[in-house]
Amino acid sequence: MKPHDLKPPPGSRKVAKRVGRGEGSGHGKTAGRGSKGTRARGSVPAGFEGGQMPLLRRVPKLKGFRPPNRITYGAVNLDALDALPGSSLGPEEIRAAGLLHKRNSLIKVLGRGEISGAKTVRAHAFSSSARTKIESAGGSAEVISTAPAGPKAAR
Repeated sequence: MKPHDLKPPPGSRKVAKRVGRGEGSGHGKTAGRGSKGTRARGSVPAGFEGGQMPLLRRVPKLKGFRPPNRITYGAVNLDALDALPGSSLGPEEIRAAGLLHKRNSLIKVLGRGEISGAKTVRAHAFSSSARTKIESAGGSAEVISTAPAGPKAAR
């Protein structure tokens, strides 16, 4: 085999369509552009709608700012915690009771309702009213660190 014998595999190369080369070619006269109109005469910009206000300009733009590193909490109220058995409540017990459904969300205790007995509540955040109600009942509110864990956290 010699270099002049090399050819690309069949079907890998396509011959370009030659338009406007006479009627015998099958693509003569209007060269596949139809008859008359803007597209037959020149190019039309992408998104141009014939003078109508384009969709991109009709649709309202997004306003405001959403911080990329925003911390979102799953809310749990005191009246729901009061119904749980045990004197020490942490994220595992709260999730096991079905009060919080998302596995990875952080927990914030809010102050709706009352807490009857002294309970140690461990969560990622507390509202000020929830903290005072827990401590007035003789319990304690322990804040768990919200810092991410794992190999990327060290960077």
